[in-house]
Amino acid sequence: MKVLFAAAEGVPFYKTGGLGDVAYALPKTLRQAGVDIRVVLPYYGQLFPAQYRAQVSDVAQFTVMVGGEQKYVGIKQLQLGTVPYYFIDNEEFFGREGLYGYWDDGGRFGFFQMAIIEMLQVIDFIPDVLHLNDWHTAFIPVLLKDKYSWITPYQSIKTQLTIHNLQFQGWFPPAVLTDVFGIGRQFFHDDGYAQNGAVNFLKGGINFADLVSTVSPSYAREIQTPQFGEHLDGTLRKQAGKLVGILNGIDTQLYDPATDKHLPAHYTAGDLSGKAKDKRALQRSVGLPQRKVPLFGIVSRLTRQKGMDQLLTALNVLLPGEDIQVVMLGTGDSELEVGFNTLRDRFAGKVASLVKFDEALAQQIYAGADFFVMPSAFEPSGLAQMMAMRYGTLPIVHETGGLRDSVTPYDATTGAGTGFSYYDFTPQVLIDTLVRAAQVYRNEPAAYQQLQQQAMAADFAWPKAAKQYLSGYERLLG
Repeated sequence: MKVLFAAAEGVPFYKTGGLGDVAYALPKTLRQAGVDIRVVLPYYGQLFPAQYRAQVSDVAQFTVMVGGEQKYVGIKQLQLGTVPYYFIDNEEFFGREGLYGYWDDGGRFGFFQMAIIEMLQVIDFIPDVLHLNDWHTAFIPVLLKDKYSWITPYQSIKTQLTIHNLQFQGWFPPAVLTDVFGIGRQFFHDDGYAQNGAVNFLKGGINFADLVSTVSPSYAREIQTPQFGEHLDGTLRKQAGKLVGILNGIDTQLYDPATDKHLPAHYTAGDLSGKAKDKRALQRSVGLPQRKVPLFGIVSRLTRQKGMDQLLTALNVLLPGEDIQVVMLGTGDSELEVGFNTLRDRFAGKVASLVKFDEALAQQIYAGADFFVMPSAFEPSGLAQMMAMRYGTLPIVHETGGLRDSVTPYDATTGAGTGFSYYDFTPQVLIDTLVRAAQVYRNEPAAYQQLQQQAMAADFAWPKAAKQYLSGYERLLG
């Protein structure tokens, strides 16, 4: 089976979110399962890591027509482990200081998608399945049906579109059809890619892809409702027959408390003594007193989508009376950054607020905290809660999307569970859940340790998810 995995970002080259992690881990795992899967990414020249530059080779050059103008396409190649990577090179479109957020993103990623399609014959790799990801590649099924339908080798290609976050859809004026793709408006209607008078790349992909997947089963259900559907719930309900949810995995070799190079002490589910040492080291490094009190960790973008506004409200209520500690690592909305810094100043010795990104410190929080707080308003998959469980740090989550699918709430009667969760999305219910978790830590140490061991035993390794993706490919190919 031949698969081309197309994305706008991928670890270890570029990452802004979970897509970057998936674009690395899933192809690597499918390759181990015997799939001839290859990855194609843009070549963001300024951002391409220096340590890989010497390994990149130029394999082809050609041009694609963007509107009425020929644009250069350079194809670069690199082998990372067992996975071949292709990179689409064009300095005009990808020689930027960032990945996204430019006025000409429609042209940039329109070019990228046409270059991917036209690359296939140039490199002599016609995939059985084109696996597309988010709006940056979602228009490819439309182009295969419209612009490139006359090319015989392309007619048998099946397409799968994975939606990592429905909020980001790729809306552009109708002029993108002629000025970029050079196509007419035969599919510019509600069952095609038109929405509110604009071209919606993601909607086109949902309607034209052979299979649509999201990154958790609960999110696949939620996005078919007005509350979570981002104005595409009607389209998704129409296409429900080809919509599936597959929970993301994590790299269990990279995230392993027994070997993690960032940790002062290593530990396993059978011997958690190293975790206590990591807690003390974390407290010391972030300026908190080394005390045996519940330590709540947060590693997050500081946004309302992540529930950080409600968490701030909850902590302002809790901290005056509760003997707890909080360590927060992240950046985001300036108002929320100020809020956490103010919390630190008000509650010295209880709160550490680190408004930055630090990979090593993030790992130390996963390992050293007692609880990991993730109160997202919605969460397509979420990876942090899985990483926390891998380190025996119990997640406290809002029951939505992948958080619902990955965290089993504590049942005091049976002892079952891998964390704590709540359904009603309000600060008061979050407060109640934080208090309950702290009480279990203080008053039920045996139950708390059992929860830790159950969380560490949860299977979030990528082979489990990859098997479901492989089943989808096989279903597409009959």
